[in-house]
Amino acid sequence: MQFSLPDTLDILERTPHALHGMLAGLSHRWTDPNEGPETFSAFDNVGHLVHGERADWIPRARIILAQGPEQRFAPYDRFAQVHESAGKTLAQLLDEFSMLRVANLAELRSWDLSASQLALTGEHPAFGRVTLQQLLATWAVHDLGHTAQIARVLAKQYRVEVGPWRAYLPILDRP
Repeated sequence: MQFSLPDTLDILERTPHALHGMLAGLSHRWTDPNEGPETFSAFDNVGHLVHGERADWIPRARIILAQGPEQRFAPYDRFAQVHESAGKTLAQLLDEFSMLRVANLAELRSWDLSASQLALTGEHPAFGRVTLQQLLATWAVHDLGHTAQIARVLAKQYRVEVGPWRAYLPILDRP
């Protein structure tokens, strides 16, 4: 599938609703477990997505569009949610994510990006030159990856309880 901004927006605007439907009201027994050291629980995933709304996608897109003398992105702290989410509830994080996403997508739409703007580049600290189009495509895939990760972490809570059906449930054994 070739990149399309409307198709990308289709994913980005649905993620907060999908996560709210998936997680709202679940007990901590579901939302707190993770898959081991340096992995995310469902709670951590939502906190990570909140941090990304503030520090990653739109701020980096602004850098690319500005085409100023400093086009290098600041390094992204993949674990910033540990301290940023402290003391918050999952319900608060889900609401915060929804609010930030609505604002970020409104800003993105307001830019009315052209093909030439989508081809503009910025400097990623690990990857070097990246285009705005690649950044936006990555944003959508990042959402999908964390949605899948949340589903996997939730499913693994019943790894033993499913008994012999585990043989038919690859989600329980894939990293």
